[in-house]
Amino acid sequence: MPTIALFDLDYTLLDFDSDHAWGDFLCQLGKVDASLYKSANDQFYEDYRNGVLDMPAFLRFSLKPLGDLPYDELLALRKQFMSSLGHGQVRAKARELVALHQAAGDRNAIVTATNRFVTEPFAELFAVDQLMATNIVMRDGRTTGEADGTPCYREGKIQHVQAWLDGFGGKLSDCVFYTDSHNDLPLLNVVGRAVVVDPDATLLAEAERRGWQVLSLK
Repeated sequence: MPTIALFDLDYTLLDFDSDHAWGDFLCQLGKVDASLYKSANDQFYEDYRNGVLDMPAFLRFSLKPLGDLPYDELLALRKQFMSSLGHGQVRAKARELVALHQAAGDRNAIVTATNRFVTEPFAELFAVDQLMATNIVMRDGRTTGEADGTPCYREGKIQHVQAWLDGFGGKLSDCVFYTDSHNDLPLLNVVGRAVVVDPDATLLAEAERRGWQVLSLK
C-alpha cells in the first residue's frame, strides 16, 4: 500500500482555483489595472483548463504583481485574501482525507502549480509535511516577480516530487496522488496509485479507461 500521500490543491482540496482567485482579488482592490488584468487572468485560466497554457507567459503575467508591490503590503493582502476568501474554500472532506493519511503515519505533501506565495497559507492550514509549488525568486527580502527553477506544472511536478523523495529514500511507487485535473496526468502515470477527485471530463474519461479510483470531496 502507498505510504506517501500527494495532494493537488486547486479544485482538489479547495473549492476554487487559488491562483485565479488571487488575481481577481487584486483586481477588486485596485492593486492591478482591472480593465486589462482580469480578461488576461480569465484567458490564462481557460487555457489551463483546456490543457494549452503557456506557462512561461502565465508566470510573467501572474508573478508581476508580486514584484511590483512592497513585500509587507503583499503579506497584508495575503492575510486579507485568506480571511475573506481562502478559509471558506477549504473542503471539509479534504481536511478529513489529509488527516486520515496523517493519522496513518503517511508522509504527505501538497503538489501544486500555483506559486508558493499564494499557497503557503493553505499548506499551513492542512499542516502537510511538504509544500511543492512553483517557486519565486526572493532578493533583498522581497519577491522579484520571477519564477525560480522549474515550475511545478505537468512534468515539472514529477521533478519536484522526485527531488523531495530523494531526500528520504522514497519512491514514486510508494505514492498515492489525488487530483482533479488532466494537466496532472504525467504524475498520475508514474505514482503507485492514482485517485481522481471531482475530475474534469478529460481526466474522468482517462480514469474510467485506466480503472483509477474516482472520489468526490465536494
